[in-house]
Amino acid sequence: MNADDIKDIRILIAIDFGTTYSGFAYVHKETPENVVVNTSWPGREGNPKAPTALLYDERYKKVIKWGNSALEEEPDEVDDDAEEQHRPRPVELFKLHISNLQDKPWLPLQLDYKSAIEDYLTQMGKLIQKTIEKRWPSVKFPQQVEFILTIPAEWPPHTTKIMRECAYKAGLLTSLNSNQLEFTTEPEAAALHCLSVIKEHNLKPSDSFLVADCGGGTVDLTSRKLLPDLKLSEITERVGDLCGSTFIDKEFLQWLGRKVGFQALEKLKSNHYGQMQHLIQRFFCTRIKFKFNGDPTEYKPIKLNLQQYCSDLPQYVTGESKEQMEKSRWILKVDFDSVREMFDPVVNRIIKLINDQLNSSNEKCSAIFLVGGFSESPYLFRRVKETFKYNVPIIAVPALPIAAIVRGAITYGLYPGIIRDRTLKWTYGIRLCRKWVDRKDEINRRTDDGMIFYFYELAQRGINVKVDQKFQGEFLPLRRKQDTTSFNVYYTPRYIAEFCNEPEMKLLGILRIKTNNVQLDINHPIEFSLTFGEMEIKATAKNKKTGKIYNETIFDLDI
Repeated sequence: MNADDIKDIRILIAIDFGTTYSGFAYVHKETPENVVVNTSWPGREGNPKAPTALLYDERYKKVIKWGNSALEEEPDEVDDDAEEQHRPRPVELFKLHISNLQDKPWLPLQLDYKSAIEDYLTQMGKLIQKTIEKRWPSVKFPQQVEFILTIPAEWPPHTTKIMRECAYKAGLLTSLNSNQLEFTTEPEAAALHCLSVIKEHNLKPSDSFLVADCGGGTVDLTSRKLLPDLKLSEITERVGDLCGSTFIDKEFLQWLGRKVGFQALEKLKSNHYGQMQHLIQRFFCTRIKFKFNGDPTEYKPIKLNLQQYCSDLPQYVTGESKEQMEKSRWILKVDFDSVREMFDPVVNRIIKLINDQLNSSNEKCSAIFLVGGFSESPYLFRRVKETFKYNVPIIAVPALPIAAIVRGAITYGLYPGIIRDRTLKWTYGIRLCRKWVDRKDEINRRTDDGMIFYFYELAQRGINVKVDQKFQGEFLPLRRKQDTTSFNVYYTPRYIAEFCNEPEMKLLGILRIKTNNVQLDINHPIEFSLTFGEMEIKATAKNKKTGKIYNETIFDLDI
């Protein structure tokens, strides 16, 4: 995509590709005040998000349905047991395969998680194209469209690369490295959305606020300071964890498994997935999870009739569990303590995240804003309010919290430079070589020619970096009359590192230079620098003496 193409962008589209639900918003650049959040989906109208779910054919090659249509929630929609048992199980939670989660969600052997992401973005892309063409028939799709895609805060650096490849294969980009696609983190987008409500809460320049984006899979936090020109400064490292609302669903299934047997529950999931979905969505979410506020005086025990919500479960229950269930006529009572025990392991992790984030900053926090679908949980809001009300004067949920991410991402795309700086999540540096020193250096690190490789730090984790800030060093060649060299760029979550083969140390990329007849020696030092842009890191090597640039390359910045 050349410079002329970039100038010809007419439409901005923000995509919140979520773990459990996804959504998009769009705006014409000529009317930036008219942001539209999509609420029209296959099989459902009126919701700002659709399930991140796919239903394939039996070979998992072709997508039959996606979103709401992919989830068979009503058991009576299935013609017979044989049809249900042979119907492919919907594919969900595949986004979590990018994360560092040890126990990855189920995927069929025939399907790679990248293919699932690509397939979902393809289906969403078709809907986006149809929506844009209906609204603005003269706009060329995707040539005159720019996408802003949001990603979780704590996910590994290769996330942006994977999502870019999937977006390209899904037909959203004209080329793999197109400038049509930008990334921002989910909490950063949420913070930008909260700019729209700061006047409601009388926040002023220099005030700091914390945003907790509580979604289905992840919870991401960021702390920002409001600047005089309505820009944002990041005041501490953004953090996140896998403790979204779907983990409460898991706790419910754990509770149920203790009653009927985990093996029986697993067979129900394998053979009658629609009934499992019906049980979670129609019973647990609708009747319990969405309403629970933690007040025992307002809670009345709810009866769960298993034969009504999952009629095929009893055939898999055996032994003592079967005897107990037959005595109770397959009815379980869900009492207050049981529900609170489903919520607390998840909510406690969110409380800890917020507490740690507040303690990591020297700034006084003026407000906590909860956004995302899970932020509408009365119990979560109650616990956050009770825990932090004496330290933080404002604790609020902005209007339409479920759409906060896509709205904030649109703001990010409309106003370049609105993010003034970020706090580095990683320590960055390069691999250098020096003479091995006896009694100082480990013998196993000595090379055959008596040298040792070590990590040279350029930018340390935790420091505040302005957009386009440069970190540099001056380096000499390893050998005299050398006309080529390479700079290996590494990153690590550690604040201090010594060597490039330490645990958690990863190679970001390599910049190779050829000096074209200028022999590198003590009179021709090289200046190597890393420049941190909004979305990328630029590595540059130049002749320190003449200023001539030998080579430059771009690496994705893990934002």
